[in-house]
Amino acid sequence: MDASANHDKTGSTKAVTSLKILLVDDSKSIRESTRSLLEHAGHQITLADNGFDALCKIPGLRPDIVFMDIVMPDLDGLQACALIKASREFGNIPVVLVSANDGLLDRARAELAGARRYIPKPFRKTDLLEAISTLVTQEEVFDGAHTGD
Repeated sequence: MDASANHDKTGSTKAVTSLKILLVDDSKSIRESTRSLLEHAGHQITLADNGFDALCKIPGLRPDIVFMDIVMPDLDGLQACALIKASREFGNIPVVLVSANDGLLDRARAELAGARRYIPKPFRKTDLLEAISTLVTQEEVFDGAHTGD
């Protein structure tokens, strides 16, 4: 697997192995631009355009991390995150929720749904890579997901 280098706030570099990432957003332009950023960093990206689509893809993909928009039609990111976290088989997969809403209540709802991180939109490439690096460094990606091989 390829390794990408991520820089933390102190400027040091952490090697992160290529991960399988499920990217969920109802905006095609955000899906495509984010996919480009993460693929350029060496990660394998699968796209989903809503919460239902994400839940259908998780069993076959077994992603290392899920980045999911909160505001989506039908099944929003909070509901989909809560369903993932309630699963015995997939509840250990870190979910990072992303939203244009950045209030205290929004962050609290994300935490209650089981999100490991919350990233406000518009986000930067460094926001995404820092979330990945933190989750991998904390060994929160495990049990059938990323093994470092």
